[in-house]
Amino acid sequence: MTSSLVMGFSASLALIAAIGAQNAFVLRQGIRREHVLAVAAVCTVSDVVLIAAGIAGFGVLIRAHPGALEVARFGGAAFLVGYGIIAARRALRPSALTPSEEGPSRLLEVLVTCLALTWLNPHVYLDTVVLLGALANEHRDGRWLFGVGAVTASAVWFFSLGLGARRLAGLFATPMTWRVLDGVIAASMIGLGLSLAFA
Repeated sequence: MTSSLVMGFSASLALIAAIGAQNAFVLRQGIRREHVLAVAAVCTVSDVVLIAAGIAGFGVLIRAHPGALEVARFGGAAFLVGYGIIAARRALRPSALTPSEEGPSRLLEVLVTCLALTWLNPHVYLDTVVLLGALANEHRDGRWLFGVGAVTASAVWFFSLGLGARRLAGLFATPMTWRVLDGVIAASMIGLGLSLAFA
C-alpha cells in the first residue's frame, strides 16, 4: 500500500514539474508576492478534482468522446496565445514591469486567470484524468492511496513554487529581469498555444 502512495507522488510530481502555462503563472505571482496562497490552493484543488475524476473512471469517458478534448484544445490554444500577447506587451513596456509600478492585481482577476490556465488546457486532462487515472487504477485496491500521493505531490509543488519564488524577489527588483521573465512567459504561452492549435 505504501508503494502506491509513493508511486502516486512520484508520477504526479514528474508530470506537473514541467514548465507550462500554469507553472509560469504561479511563479510570476510568487515573485510579485500577490495572492500566492490563493493561487496555489486553486491549482491544488483543481488537481484534486481532476485526479479523483480520473481514478473514478472519467478518463475512459474522455477517451470515448474525443470531440470534447478538441473543443478544449482550440479554446485553450486561443487563451494561451492571448495571455502570451499580454505578457509580450508587459515585456515591451518598462513602466509595467515592476509590482510597485503596476499596482496589485485584484484577487478575482488573478483567480479567474489561474482557473482558465488550468481548466482550458487539454494537457491537464490528459496528464491528470487520463494518465494518472490509468496509473492509479493499475493499483486496484491501492488506487485511492495512489491518488492521495498524487494530490500530495501537487500541493507540495504548487505551494513550494509559489512561496519559494519570493526568494527571487530581490533579483526581480530591476525592470530588465521582469522584461526577460515576461518575454520567456510570452514565448512559452504563444508556443504552447500554437502547438495545441496545430497538433
